[in-house]
Amino acid sequence: MKASGRVFKYGDNVDTDVIIPARYLNSSDPAELATHCMEDIDKDFIHKVKKGDIIVAEKNFGCGSSREHAPIAIKAAGVSCVIAETFARIFYRNAINIGLPIIECAEASKGIEAGDEVEIDFDSGMIYNRTKGTQFKGQAFPDFMQRIIKAEGLINYINQAE
Repeated sequence: MKASGRVFKYGDNVDTDVIIPARYLNSSDPAELATHCMEDIDKDFIHKVKKGDIIVAEKNFGCGSSREHAPIAIKAAGVSCVIAETFARIFYRNAINIGLPIIECAEASKGIEAGDEVEIDFDSGMIYNRTKGTQFKGQAFPDFMQRIIKAEGLINYINQAE
């Protein structure tokens, strides 16, 4: 499995309240949530993001409340992967459960800038910055996590097994 796209870059402690503001949590429709994704930290994000693009952040991405809406909004906006130095544990779990690939890699977090073109190989965990000609070794997904992501989330994965 691979992903590639242009990077949107954010700093430390991007919390779920800026990923999808609480005022929009009355909807559980992924398409509706996507229209408000990142608007409190980057009002132009939703107008610029294209299918396959990648978010790169620093420490503690997805901290704050445990709302599953945050990774749903990111995925529905077209983001193919989030790379960060670290993730809040509940965000990490929610992202995998809904089929949003995320990779922890401190070096990539520091070495990738907004606008860079990046490619990720989920089998090996390799992250290639095609703009700068650099590469980073992130954590490869275990097979079972790759199957969940390929199935577009845990519920689909379980339903396929029946």
